[in-house]
Amino acid sequence: MICHIGCKKVSLQMHLLGHSECRLLCILEIHRSSVKNSRSKTNRTAPQTSPPTCHSKCLDQAKTPLYQARQTSFPQSKVCFTIVSWPPTRLLNPTTRLHMWNRCLILLNIALLHSPLCYHWRLHAKEQIDFRTQVAPILQKHCLRCHSDGKSSGKLSLTTGTNLAEQQLVVPGKPDQSRLIEIITPAAGKRPEMPQEGPALTAQEIGTLRGWVGNGALWPASFEIKSPTSASKSWWSLQPLSKPVPPAPLQALPNWPSSPVDQFVLRRLQDNGLSPSSQADRRALIRRVTFDLTGLPPTPADIHAFVTDPNPAAYEKLIDRLLASPQYGERWGRHWLDVMRFGESNGYEQNHVRDNAWPFRDYVIQSFNEDKSFDRFVLEQLAGDIVGQGNPQIEVATGFLVAGSFDSVGNGNPIARRLIRANTLDDVIAATGSSFLGLTINCCRCHDHKFDPLAQLDYFRVRAAFEGLQQTARPLTTTAQKQRHDAQRGPLVQQLSNVEAQIADLRRTVDKRVDEERTTLIRKLFPRPPVSKYGTTETFTPIEAKFFRFTILRSTGAVGKSTVSLDEFELFAAEDPTRNLALATSGAKASVRSMRYSNDDPLAYGAHHLNDGRFDAVWISGEPGGQLTIELPQVAKIDSATWSVDRIRAYAPNRSGAFSAEYVLEASRDGKHWTAVADHAGRQPYDKSRLDEQLFLEALQPDEQAHHNTLLNQRRSIRQELAAIKPLPTAWIGTFSEPAEPTYLMKGGDPEKKGPNVAPASLSVLDQVVPSYQLAEDAPEGSRRQKLAQWITHPDNPLTPRVLANRIWHYHFGRGIVATPSDLGYNGGRPSHPQLLDWLAQQVHLREWRWKPLHRLILTSETYRQASSFHGNSAQIDADAQLLWRFPPRRLTAEAIRDSILEVAGRLEHKMGGAGFRLYEYTVDNVATYYPRNDVGQETYRRAVYHQNARAVKVDLLGEYDLPECALPAPQRNVTTSPLQALTLQNHSFMIDMARSFANRLILESEPGNIDEQITRAYHLAFARNPIREESTAARRLIKDFGLLVFCRALYNANEFIYVH
Repeated sequence: MICHIGCKKVSLQMHLLGHSECRLLCILEIHRSSVKNSRSKTNRTAPQTSPPTCHSKCLDQAKTPLYQARQTSFPQSKVCFTIVSWPPTRLLNPTTRLHMWNRCLILLNIALLHSPLCYHWRLHAKEQIDFRTQVAPILQKHCLRCHSDGKSSGKLSLTTGTNLAEQQLVVPGKPDQSRLIEIITPAAGKRPEMPQEGPALTAQEIGTLRGWVGNGALWPASFEIKSPTSASKSWWSLQPLSKPVPPAPLQALPNWPSSPVDQFVLRRLQDNGLSPSSQADRRALIRRVTFDLTGLPPTPADIHAFVTDPNPAAYEKLIDRLLASPQYGERWGRHWLDVMRFGESNGYEQNHVRDNAWPFRDYVIQSFNEDKSFDRFVLEQLAGDIVGQGNPQIEVATGFLVAGSFDSVGNGNPIARRLIRANTLDDVIAATGSSFLGLTINCCRCHDHKFDPLAQLDYFRVRAAFEGLQQTARPLTTTAQKQRHDAQRGPLVQQLSNVEAQIADLRRTVDKRVDEERTTLIRKLFPRPPVSKYGTTETFTPIEAKFFRFTILRSTGAVGKSTVSLDEFELFAAEDPTRNLALATSGAKASVRSMRYSNDDPLAYGAHHLNDGRFDAVWISGEPGGQLTIELPQVAKIDSATWSVDRIRAYAPNRSGAFSAEYVLEASRDGKHWTAVADHAGRQPYDKSRLDEQLFLEALQPDEQAHHNTLLNQRRSIRQELAAIKPLPTAWIGTFSEPAEPTYLMKGGDPEKKGPNVAPASLSVLDQVVPSYQLAEDAPEGSRRQKLAQWITHPDNPLTPRVLANRIWHYHFGRGIVATPSDLGYNGGRPSHPQLLDWLAQQVHLREWRWKPLHRLILTSETYRQASSFHGNSAQIDADAQLLWRFPPRRLTAEAIRDSILEVAGRLEHKMGGAGFRLYEYTVDNVATYYPRNDVGQETYRRAVYHQNARAVKVDLLGEYDLPECALPAPQRNVTTSPLQALTLQNHSFMIDMARSFANRLILESEPGNIDEQITRAYHLAFARNPIREESTAARRLIKDFGLLVFCRALYNANEFIYVH
């Protein structure tokens, strides 16, 4: 017997019947073709083998009817066994024939069991489906999110075939009877039962799984599907842009498709058993597209003009008009400010307001209105000082780099300073990566990225581009303005320098004399020692008094900055020098004029520490000076006072707070009429610089004194002239200088753990896709940022156009093709319409990186123009309308809600640009404290994009409706629902004022007393439509019972007012 199994050959020769002249020739032919041969519809057969030579003459009989062949085939496989016997069995007696065939079948089983065929027998009869390359990726993509070893929903894990068999989810060879196929197949226009999250399987994917089950549901015994935990360089977003051809629909529909966008969307819908919705009516369309492009509601006049326009191109004309309006830049500029974390305070502990950050906001708005190409937009924001040197309208763009939070506290510890610096640049790197590339580069500061193929080295390559950046303001002027300014200041600065030099020469001469006579001069000027923190005593003529007032005129700390501390203040009786009458235990009371901070605990820093008899607790003033009063229980005769800040060093050996240096002590019997009893006169200054200054003045000769006074007067005059020159305007756009040291890799992200130096270079993850670059370690600072910007916008870079296309789509539909607009990495997931995304990204290049043509392309599609009506059958398949079977309704942003309220009320101030307004007040006491602003007016009625958003500050209506916290980028707005939102719309004083203005507007714009006209006008303004009969009836009743004001409040509180359909 000779068996051919695949390409392996096993030769077995046996005497089946015990007769040497009768042998059985069994030829096992296994028709198993490769995938390639399967596609070409050809089979590979086993090579023919000759029977024993002693019976070769009988082979001819195989071609005759006497020759017997039995063929056994497995219906669900591509295996065919042909058993050829010699001599023909019909020539044998029945008993011999039966024995021969039994032995033949035994040999056949032995051959099969000892061949690789036993592992691969379940193969498709027509087309081979490879489990590893075709089936496993589908299960991994759609199933393992919920059905893996770590997440076995329904106690089902699909990492191996074990559970699949145990739960009988497949019936090998019978896809129509398999539960797996049933739950993934949509029926009757409904969404399939599985997967419950993410997009449903496409028709092609379902077909692949059906074929796999039909072939016998082969799952290789040792094969395990791994739950993906990270992306490799083969991740979809890192691949070059494809050039997809818009697919033809499975079935053409009226008006569908009208554009390539529709072709991609329609085919995806039809693959999932869905159909698009009908087109929205014109009133819905104008409201939708006007809010989308301007963030404001359409006016009644605009609505009427569009609805009654017979021109077939009326909608296209509307889009062009809106794109040309200045409000477009305000709306879409706000989107970009969200993306790149623009805020107008520093954040962190102090959180001081940035009053000069607004020029960057104006630059963004103007760039959108100009339809500046995105590649230029990127270049200017990263290197505007280089490509636009001397042009403030371009230089201001570097505000992008310093728009984030900044720890302005400072720190004397060099280790802490380096850490703060690392965190500051980390913010810049994160913003650059997410805004332009859709990559979380900042995640590989400490180690290689855990999810994306980004190396830690890549992080520091990007950091090297920003090493020369400093977070500060910079003059923002034209070259001509700077030259004029320098021409004014230059001569004065030179004169001041000359005078300062003469004063320094005089001082050097006199200081030599002071050094020789220092001891004599000190004794002459200051007969008393300086104050001491361990205790200072003033003795004076005994005086009878009940009140003693100690006023600190100057502290030992920095002028105007340090607070003052005292641990005890004592008053001693003239009759008994050891008796402290100021003690609280003696009935004395201490009070102070100031506390450290208004919100400090008085038990921690209060006045009672001044006379509690303890030296371990202190009173701290809230200013460089301070005033304390001791009230004795009765009039007493006092002749000395003592105070200190560190009396007993054992209690606080490191205490170093500022204390009184210049002071006056007063006494009073009634607390109204005061007499000075002691002061600091005659004491040696505690501050050495102050002491040196007084010694210098004392040592001047008469002629030197006159010359010195002349020089001082000249210096004062020059400084006044310089102060009179209007300073150059500055903006918070950063300053740049050559780095003091090379960039180095920080092990674990720790600045103290230095690794090798790193040169500015491109991200290695795209080296095979985009031409890479690497500069020298000491490359000029500006060229680093410029080169990075050019690499980001290189025509071969697939990330930037994908991010831009997806971001625009996101703002038009409320959800991007990729759900995470600033993360196209592994954690961001996959696109719902990958071919559409790449096609749009190609359009980015074809339309020269400009936003407005892309808007027009999307807005004119039938996909965008669909109605938002709900259809239950479609919702069962795609509840969130991710496949866009309807236009997804969405709530207006916080700014659009506030702007619409003002616009409908006729109170919106359309002033553009310039410094913003605030809906809060704030005070600075080392840190900034914010609280709501009570007084409002026309300036506060500007569009919300001009509100000066401070970090960690929530402002009423804007905050309640999810205005993002600008400490972090907000590429997606949260949409929450809370009782406070309804309460704010109903009861906030702003809403009451606007409802009153709305009512007044209706009265002015309608016939006197015509309630029906007022109602219709109100609906036009608020909802861009006419009221239906029931609404008109209810409105008349409401106005009659409660007045027009209440009616206007009701319209403001309607869901329809704050939603776009």
